[in-house]
Amino acid sequence: MGQAGRGRGLKRSISARGLLATVLIAIVMVIAVPTATTKTPSRPTAPDALSLESLPNDPHDRAGGFNVILEEKQGRATAAAKEEYSAAEVELTRSLRLRLRPATGADQFTASLPILHRSKVDRLAGVPPALTGLVTNDGADILATAYAPTDAFHADASPFDALLMGDQSGRFIPPLATGDHDWLKLPLPATSFSSEEQKCLSTAIYFEARGESLQGQAAVAQVILNRVRNPAYPDGICGVVYQNATLYNRCQFSFACDGAPERIVDRRAYDVAREIAMAVTGGKIFLQDIGSSTHYFATYVRPDWADAMEEMTQIGSHIFYRT
Repeated sequence: MGQAGRGRGLKRSISARGLLATVLIAIVMVIAVPTATTKTPSRPTAPDALSLESLPNDPHDRAGGFNVILEEKQGRATAAAKEEYSAAEVELTRSLRLRLRPATGADQFTASLPILHRSKVDRLAGVPPALTGLVTNDGADILATAYAPTDAFHADASPFDALLMGDQSGRFIPPLATGDHDWLKLPLPATSFSSEEQKCLSTAIYFEARGESLQGQAAVAQVILNRVRNPAYPDGICGVVYQNATLYNRCQFSFACDGAPERIVDRRAYDVAREIAMAVTGGKIFLQDIGSSTHYFATYVRPDWADAMEEMTQIGSHIFYRT
């Protein structure tokens, strides 16, 4: 009777412990299950915030993770580069107005701005659209202010002040080819850019070659300027154009001594001649085929001196020669 009582007590104790364990398991499940079902996926850690501990142990998995990171970074870098380039364009546009006022520390350029500045900006500066196809020089003679770029990439200094100080840098020196004369390396006198000298050159182009192509007109201008450089001729444009003009039909350019009045009847043609005159004087246009030619004549005549000279080329109705 005592043993049976002890057995029943032991069973009750075991049953109580089992029940308690069951309750505890149930409580754990109640707590765990809602947490698992309501948990939302967490946002991936930003690549830049990754630590070594968070990387996978497998080297292959780790490499894959880095590839994803690199792709994301490359995308951000490309977008940033586009934004930087766009900002540089805006800054360059703003810089074009800096000559209107003194530059300040705030006007300093970023490192990316010079990349946007190309030589073609200088090459076509001030050149009329009709003449762009003849341009052969990126820069221009420093005295040819018509072609001086007006942006903050270039010094805003008086070219004539530089000449008074004896500085010949920036002067246009024609390129010499085989057979050209050394005097071609001489820069033109500063007076060649004056309105009076340019008028003489424009007038000569108008009367001698206004019926020719733009290239043909530029060739005539180059011959005249070659004579200015040549010590055997007067040292000024007007002196060359009107040499022996007082001798009837014995001058260097027929229009100057043919007895007919110099009337400009085609203003449009004269304006073109003026543009060509300055472009050739400033060195924006230099025809290599003409080189150091100092003579030309029309195809319908044959002067005696032609056989004693070297024929260079023919442009339109004019044949060009050098000594």
